[in-house]
Order: sequence, then C-alpha cells, then structure tokens
Amino acid sequence: MAQHTFTESNDPFCLDHADAVALLTGAPWGRYAVIGDSLSAGTGDQTPGYQDRGWSDRVAELLLAVRPDLEYLNVSEIGATTAQTLENQAARMLEFSPDLLHLPCGANDIVRRRPDFGEIERTLRQMYDLAKGTGALLTTFTLGRAYIVPVFPDWPERVAAVNEIVRKLAAEYDALVVDMWDHPINDRDNLLSADRIHFSTSGQAVMAAEVVKKLADSLVKEASSHGK
Repeated sequence: MAQHTFTESNDPFCLDHADAVALLTGAPWGRYAVIGDSLSAGTGDQTPGYQDRGWSDRVAELLLAVRPDLEYLNVSEIGATTAQTLENQAARMLEFSPDLLHLPCGANDIVRRRPDFGEIERTLRQMYDLAKGTGALLTTFTLGRAYIVPVFPDWPERVAAVNEIVRKLAAEYDALVVDMWDHPINDRDNLLSADRIHFSTSGQAVMAAEVVKKLADSLVKEASSHGK
C-alpha cells in the first residue's frame, strides 16, 4: 500500500473529525494526561496532506470538542526511559490528578547494549502501580514493527519482548492497549520520519484514530455494564 496515494481526508485508517467526535460523545474524562517519551509526545516529520500534529494533541483536541472544560497535560520528554519518566514526570502527573492517562511502552528501555527485560518489567510495573493509584483510565501502545534500530541485529526480538511485557501489564492493570505491532500502516514506504524511528504525521493521524476507537469501545462496554 503506497502511502503517497493518501491524504488525511482519504486515508482509510484515519477518522473524519466529526466521526471521531461522535465516537467520543459522552466521554466522562475531563483531565487528560500523557507521560513518557517521544512516542507519547507525538514526535514526527510532517507528511504532505496531513496536519502537522502528533497523536496526543489530536486526541486532546477531539476530547475538548466533547468536553469543553477538558484539562490537558503532556509532560513527555524525547529520549526518556521509563525510569526517567518516573523520576522527572510522575510528580507533575500526580499533582494534575488525571482521569485519563497515557503511559509509555518502554521504547527507550531497549536501546542499550544488553537490555535487562526483568528490570524493564519491574520498572514498568512501578509506573503502572503509580498510575493505577490515580484512578484514571490507562492507555498505552505497543511498538510497531516498522520501528527499527539497525545497530542492534536482535532488534525485532527486543521489540517483541517489550511488547509482550506491555500487553501483560496492561491486562493486569486494565489498561487499553493500542496495538501498533502489526497494524497495516507498518508497510507504508514513507511511514517513518527521516530518523527512521518516529512515525511521520501520517502515522500520528492513524495512531490518534486508533486511540479514539479504543476509547469509544471502552465507552460502549461501560454503558453495557450499567445496563444502558
């Protein structure tokens, strides 16, 4: 599937603004926080035909259309590991008292000579423990297979391992997982930014749509559980 044939208006994986707002109608969240790394921040080069905005700002804009009183905090930092997220961002997040909170998925934890996956899981669990204590609905991503760091020949195995940790913890802590590992956009020839790491804004638009769909699913399930 060649990316250059699409713009945001005809991309089959994007959502029209009105459709996205309709999906989020009735959303109860009024305090949306995002912590973590460049993936949380929505870093990426601009793709022609797509808004120059990261996924997290896009989701906040859509929530604001539903909840004009929405408060939004994004304290993510490019290059942050999970440990650095806890050290440098947790206090501001806790002070903010979110009811919707996005967590990083350990992308920078595996960019080292020999990652210790036991330690990575323990650190991520500390983050989930802290996040769960806020009472917020938690969201996270898995890493896409297009994400490549060629200096490490075992990179696909590293990504698969950290994704499994993320899925396991998300299941334990009732977090919503936006699973980007095998999403079709991984096959787009210009999905990645010039650094060959971050999704361009076409990918950011798709990630925002996937987050909206996950949140909408959670609203439907919540309504069903209350017999509505």
